[in-house]
Amino acid sequence: MFTEPVSFTDVIIPILPEVGLTLLLILVVVLDLAFRPVRRRAVGVVTGVGMLVILAVNVAVGLTFVRDEAFAEPVLGGMIHFDMVSVIFHSVVLLAGALTSLISVDLPGVARKGEFYAILIVATLGLSLMTTASDLVMLFLSLETASISLYVLAGFLRETRQSTEAGIKYFLFGAASAGVFLYGLSLLFGFTGTTNIYDMAEPLGALISGNAEGMFGLIIALLFMLVGFGFKISAVPFHFWTPDVYEGAPTSVTAFVSTASKAASFALLVRVFAIVWPAEAAPYWTGLLAAIAVLTMSLGNLLALVQTNIKRLLAYSSIAQAGYTLIGVVALTETELGLAAVAFYLLMYVLTNILAFTVIIAVSNTTGSDQIADFAGLSRRKPYLALAMVLALLSLGGVPPLAGFFGKFFLFAAAVRAGYVWLAIVGVLNSILALYYYLTVIKVMYVDPQVDDAPVFLRPASSAVVWITAIGVLVMGTIAGPWWNWALDAATTFAAVLP
Repeated sequence: MFTEPVSFTDVIIPILPEVGLTLLLILVVVLDLAFRPVRRRAVGVVTGVGMLVILAVNVAVGLTFVRDEAFAEPVLGGMIHFDMVSVIFHSVVLLAGALTSLISVDLPGVARKGEFYAILIVATLGLSLMTTASDLVMLFLSLETASISLYVLAGFLRETRQSTEAGIKYFLFGAASAGVFLYGLSLLFGFTGTTNIYDMAEPLGALISGNAEGMFGLIIALLFMLVGFGFKISAVPFHFWTPDVYEGAPTSVTAFVSTASKAASFALLVRVFAIVWPAEAAPYWTGLLAAIAVLTMSLGNLLALVQTNIKRLLAYSSIAQAGYTLIGVVALTETELGLAAVAFYLLMYVLTNILAFTVIIAVSNTTGSDQIADFAGLSRRKPYLALAMVLALLSLGGVPPLAGFFGKFFLFAAAVRAGYVWLAIVGVLNSILALYYYLTVIKVMYVDPQVDDAPVFLRPASSAVVWITAIGVLVMGTIAGPWWNWALDAATTFAAVLP
């Protein structure tokens, strides 16, 4: 059993990001009431800067205290586990939330609505708790806190049919998957008699030892839980909501769902599958996840080839990216490189995808639509935005020397090290296939004749996001060592305390 720290400091430090987000939420609500409507756009900037400050504090406190023995055990009754993995995924979620807040100031319909930023903070709070949850109760509560907030954000533009439809579809799919997921969690509790995931491996191992019925029950629980995880990460065959929600939701919300939600869900997936399942069950879930990874990246890339809407194209690209990331999860049982590769890839993906969606917001504000054809001549209308989009697309495609290249390299290397050479080969082939539709968008921007002379405009906050993310994509691609070492150190310490 874990020993509960008694010091107030020992308890508050592991949940410092959540405390900071709660205080930021109060500040945003007060500012929204205090500012006149014409100045409420500043609430988005305050939200973004506030999350960046919380991010900096999280990294500083994590690097300072994470190796302290006082933080080697869960706190708050075993609900929260504070380790380097949680520090990294906290950072990824907070970064995505901050950048989303800043690009929202350019989005008509949400820029001057303080409630949008308040709900975004609540969603970020739920996702942050997901990255540290070590108890089934906290796991489900944090997941639903984030999910309900995201349903509201997806349908935030009530005056548009597409946004309303996106919110309803997201809610209906999410409610169905949550029910199935909760039933899987209840089976785990029934099998083990505990809700703490660190106490489950031993009773589950005893359950399935020479017991065919016990193994069957555990497989059923695994399948039900995969429904919930598959929905959150947009894995096939639970991906059907993704294109419609990505297309209909406000573009900044799409960016947030595709990055922060996916990162927190993978953090939870890694923590649950690495800690809960006994070694005897590993062949079952790794084989199943390998099959899902192949289906997810292959179907995502194939369907992306025929898209004419840029948000739907990136939706199917996001599905494919989930397939690549699952490769690292599959390799988790054999080597710590799998977890390190997942952490590195998701950090890269946040920078890359938000860069792409920021450019989409600029073009969409000018043309009034999200068609790929609207990007024609962007290289002549706004050269730096076209170049930023090129960096984002080539990084998603895994072209050196951008961050996406090393992200895919580490994932495939982890698969090879774990003995899944065939899975790495499938990933490489899919990466080559994906280059076709990424290069198609680049061709439209640089080769197709210009169809609109209207200026493409971004406010300073969004322009800052373009520069931050573009530089981040370049730095992580050219100087990958520090970021990889950080992720590898987190994976090594995580593997050392597995039951």
